[in-house]
Amino acid sequence: MRLDKFLKVSRIIKRRTVAKEVCDNERATINGQKAKAGSEVAVGDIIEIRFGDKILKFRVLMVKEHVSQSEAPMLYETI
Repeated sequence: MRLDKFLKVSRIIKRRTVAKEVCDNERATINGQKAKAGSEVAVGDIIEIRFGDKILKFRVLMVKEHVSQSEAPMLYETI
């Protein structure tokens, strides 16, 4: 699954266009490597997102195309 779509499906970022902007501005990494919006996300990947001076770091636990709002937090764990 693409990084921008994963961020939206997991509800880490509410809109896919915003997720794409984060990636385009080089504020996202997968396993320590700069990531683009189209970068593939797999189970076990470590993703870091910079929001201003905050950094959100999490591990991907599951990749699903569609989940309910209550299931979204089960897709990742915060590190």
